[in-house]
Amino acid sequence: MFTNSRISKIVSHSSISRSEWHIEVPSSIAGLCLLALVVLGVAAPAHAQLGLGLLPMRVEVRMAPGQQYSGTLKLSSQSGSTMRIRSETDDFYIDDNTAPQFERDVPREAANSCKKWLTLNPMEIELENGGFLNVRYTIRLPEDVPEGSYNCAAGFLTMPAAGQTTNGIGMQMAVRIVAAIYVQVGSPAVVGRLKEIKLEAQPAPPPGPVAAGKVVPSSPDSAAPTPDSAVHPPEAPPHGAWQAVLVMENTGKMYYRPTGKLEVLDDSGKTVETADLPSLPVLRERDQRFTLPLKTNLEAGRYKLRARVDIGTGEIQEGSAEVNVEGAAQPASH
Repeated sequence: MFTNSRISKIVSHSSISRSEWHIEVPSSIAGLCLLALVVLGVAAPAHAQLGLGLLPMRVEVRMAPGQQYSGTLKLSSQSGSTMRIRSETDDFYIDDNTAPQFERDVPREAANSCKKWLTLNPMEIELENGGFLNVRYTIRLPEDVPEGSYNCAAGFLTMPAAGQTTNGIGMQMAVRIVAAIYVQVGSPAVVGRLKEIKLEAQPAPPPGPVAAGKVVPSSPDSAAPTPDSAVHPPEAPPHGAWQAVLVMENTGKMYYRPTGKLEVLDDSGKTVETADLPSLPVLRERDQRFTLPLKTNLEAGRYKLRARVDIGTGEIQEGSAEVNVEGAAQPASH
């Protein structure tokens, strides 16, 4: 398979609209998220399933050096029992598979993380079924913080209730829900471009059941898994499955959230499939892959991938890549 790419910029008023700077959360529980099962043994009773809600799930603030800002996050429970929850401050980034990753410490993200300026109160919470609690967060910027954007997260992780034991048998539910926090200092310019378009085989799913002890986070920048998908690994994609990949470059000190559309056209110019870019940020000073799994089973032949992207600067960037599919895709290993 060969690829021939072309990237250009078009200054125009396009019909592609910028994404809103908020996330819609279902009103029923302000974003009920069943996040993951921690598999410790055989199946547990159904009442072990836990639900945790959070509002808002995205916070974006503009601050000056030395300034302090406080707000609240509303935690709610629909668990069927009292929940013990631990608050934590996290680093986060978007990985090469376009999935947000939240961790207590990511050294390579330290320079651009706001975690060191973020505090949460309370740090340990007991929440009754159907109850809610406002958690106060405070961001304190140092006087010498450079201009730019910084990101971190406020995470909430369930813990075993007092007196609860598993005795090494059964299944314990662990739930984590996260609010992504973006801090803009000064007025850094958005500097980015559509760098590359290509076609890849969809990666093969990881083998086996959900790994013991793994907690899958949910955020406004990732869809929460359903209870079924939390228990069972995803099915393997059909033979010959492909994914389009857009690489967005950010050489500036300000994150941006691109919007746009990708089209797949066959050799006659007919549109085979279209896909929207996921609503995810391109964090500062990096290249970010956006993976768009294709539903169409591409037969052997020539295709064109065509993209139009708006990064919020008033100009539409357009790019295309011609690809030659010589056979069915061979799933890439993780």
